[in-house]
Amino acid sequence: MAVDHLAKTHLRRKSRIHGSCWYLFKRILSSPSPKPSQDAIVATVRVLAQERMLPELDILHQLLMGLRPDVARVSLASLAGASARYNALQGAISQFQSLRANFPSQPPSVRLYNLLLECALKQNRTDLISFLYKDMICSRTSPDTYTFNILVSSLCEFGCMDDARNLFEKMHLKGCKPNEFSFGILADGYCKCGDSIKALELVDQMGSFGCSPNHVIYNTLVAGFCKEGKIEEADKLVERMRSEGIFPNVVTFNSRISALCKSGKVLEALDIFRDMENGDGVELPKPNLITYNVVLDGFCKGGMLDEAEKLIKIMKKVGSFNKLETYNIWLSGLVRNRKLLEARSVLDEMVDNGVQPNSYSYNIVIDGLCKEGMVLDTRSVMNLMKTNGVPPDVVTYSTIINGFCSKGRVFEANRILEEMIQRGCSPNTVTCNILLQSLWKQRKVLEAEKLLQKMNERGYGLDIVTCNIVIDGLCKNGKLDKAIEIVDEMWIHGSAALGELGNAFLGLVDSSNIRNKCFPDLVSYTTVISGLCKAGRLDEAKKKFLEMMSKSITPDSAVYDIFINTFSKHGKLSSALHVLRDMEKNCNPSSKSYNFLIQGLASKNQIDKMNNLLTEMQEKKIVPDVFIYNSLINCLCDGGKVGEAATLLQEMLQKGIIPNISSFSLLIKGFCEEGDFESAQEIFEISLTILGQKKPLYRVVFNELVSKGEFSKATELLDMAMERAVGVEGFLYKHLIEELCKKFQLEEAIGILNKMISKGYTFDPATFMPVIDGLANSGKKYDSDKLSGIMIDMAARRDKLKWKYSYPPGLRPTGKGTQTESCSEKEATRRKRKTRVPEHDWQAILHRDDGSGMAMRVLKRVQKGWGQGSIPSLKPKKNDLLDEWDTFV
Repeated sequence: MAVDHLAKTHLRRKSRIHGSCWYLFKRILSSPSPKPSQDAIVATVRVLAQERMLPELDILHQLLMGLRPDVARVSLASLAGASARYNALQGAISQFQSLRANFPSQPPSVRLYNLLLECALKQNRTDLISFLYKDMICSRTSPDTYTFNILVSSLCEFGCMDDARNLFEKMHLKGCKPNEFSFGILADGYCKCGDSIKALELVDQMGSFGCSPNHVIYNTLVAGFCKEGKIEEADKLVERMRSEGIFPNVVTFNSRISALCKSGKVLEALDIFRDMENGDGVELPKPNLITYNVVLDGFCKGGMLDEAEKLIKIMKKVGSFNKLETYNIWLSGLVRNRKLLEARSVLDEMVDNGVQPNSYSYNIVIDGLCKEGMVLDTRSVMNLMKTNGVPPDVVTYSTIINGFCSKGRVFEANRILEEMIQRGCSPNTVTCNILLQSLWKQRKVLEAEKLLQKMNERGYGLDIVTCNIVIDGLCKNGKLDKAIEIVDEMWIHGSAALGELGNAFLGLVDSSNIRNKCFPDLVSYTTVISGLCKAGRLDEAKKKFLEMMSKSITPDSAVYDIFINTFSKHGKLSSALHVLRDMEKNCNPSSKSYNFLIQGLASKNQIDKMNNLLTEMQEKKIVPDVFIYNSLINCLCDGGKVGEAATLLQEMLQKGIIPNISSFSLLIKGFCEEGDFESAQEIFEISLTILGQKKPLYRVVFNELVSKGEFSKATELLDMAMERAVGVEGFLYKHLIEELCKKFQLEEAIGILNKMISKGYTFDPATFMPVIDGLANSGKKYDSDKLSGIMIDMAARRDKLKWKYSYPPGLRPTGKGTQTESCSEKEATRRKRKTRVPEHDWQAILHRDDGSGMAMRVLKRVQKGWGQGSIPSLKPKKNDLLDEWDTFV
């Protein structure tokens, strides 16, 4: 007994089992005598399981098999139960099987079965749940209500509601009576599956079983109705709770507030929150931290930052704004609303207030910076993380890598990857997928191949995302057949099919690695089908669609839209309509689906069918978008029905659909074509009210007026545009000036030029020529010479800019001899586009041979009278550097 007492004393010390203690007990259990008592064994089992000393539990399992049968059986049952209670499921099942194999005639207790079933449920092992229940029936151990509750919960967890309901209704056949937990479990399952009505019907039956709903069940129903957007039903349920003497608690109100916020009804949620704060009318629970966080999150997601800041002041006053979760909600709100500087200051505020930001806090800010294109600024946040003792994690680095990759800056992304590895933070599959996608986008196939090889060698695992990136990259790089081949092979080899990309890829993927087993999904097939449709291989696309269906992959609207769009573009409208009808059997068409079909009908001017589809959309409560209306407007305008098209504009505004520039441009052109300039002016004024001072709106009206000969109105509009600082690129102002000069309205033409010069506009110097000719022909030599000088100065500045940005992409002058320095191709293209040369060459007009030679005479006179100075000669000087450069180009 002394030895037994010694073993129990040492082994019952909570969380203090040392190797020597276990060694002592093992010696006692292995010795011929004396044996420890049942209490000592149970105590040992409990502590070993609690401390998850799994190897020691396996040894104990073997030692117990050497004890007397009665002691061994009880000890094994205790061992299996303790292992299950502390989630050591694998050991628990092994111990249970030993118990069943060595003592088949003595079935385990229902309590042990329940412990094992509960552990298997926690770990989502449905196979073990089925095995244990069947064994329970075979051993003739009668299940109790708790057993059925576990089984029903398991079925609900996997969405098998019909099976769960059948099992629930069979409980009484086994002599078990459902309790409040039984009803609560099944009701929760219905609510999670989006069928709160059935949950309510079930709760209504509780009275016939002698049960009544409690707070938990009612709160479950309220949350379920709220998540489904059935706010009125939730409110009725709250009133029912009160009528039954069950006063709604803070959980009830939090569910309602959360649902309202998620559905965008933040103001209604705010009313409930204020009632809770004030307690007006009836006794209501006071808000707790969850309440405050839910409302704060609703404000942030709804863009109501002023209200959020007021709420934060209240939270600080009552001492609720001091938790990490609350700060993270506020950080997310600031970043979501592009308040990055404020978010950065919140990080400092957290540290000052003793709330240590975690990696998630910093990652929120880093993600916001990357999305705003401020990737370089993430370095300061990373430095702050390190200063505050929070090491950047894989999410941090992956976010920054994605930020650089989205800008096409793969070199910087690789540097971040190197830093990540050097600091001991291992990249995961997500990190590598980001780099892989970027390389495919830049058509760097060899680099993508090397990365794929490294991913496999380092065991990152090639998941379905990796496969879909490769499939998409192949499709976009003209290797559609290889992409199709990979999809086919994935059904057999999983991601090992990537090894078939070509000779360079053979053997890259180890097919024996179970982690690499993945099969094509909806994205895989959508990518291939899209590629086939774009290539015009419609029959093959249809075969892939049928193959996808045969593999039990349910198509979504995106797949159907691909076919509708392709058929519509190819004029196969009947086929497109058939696809739309088939689509309705599997998923709901969107406005995009109808838009593709309506655009196809518009190309054939089938207005009646377009209107029929629009009516059909209204019946199905599918709101048409602006693109659908633009198709209708365009079709009506082409058919000379501009008045009907204008009524669609009014219809759009009534439905809250904001017209875009194309909507107004189509109507303006339509009215101008009919000569109804007054109506065109009205549409133009409406467009400015809705969209603001947009240059394309001014341009379309101005150009239409000029092309229709309404020069006076065009002049007024141009003057108004320049007064409002609207750019005049693309305006037919040169044509207007030429026409004014032809009509001998030189004063008006000169007025336009003076206005453009005084407002600082840069334009083609050739615009001056009709006016210079006109002044010279009318004998106004001084005015002609003066205007010629202005033209020549503008031309000189223009040629200087033209030379500055005429280098090949990637090279620009440094100002030091003939040296050059590299710059990115994208930057060079951007600069060149920024100073794009206008559509006509002014020097070509100077050299024109129209019989007058007026321009050349004026230029020579100005040069002779004013001296050469900085005025360039018409004959280019010899320049060896330029000649060499031209040769090089």
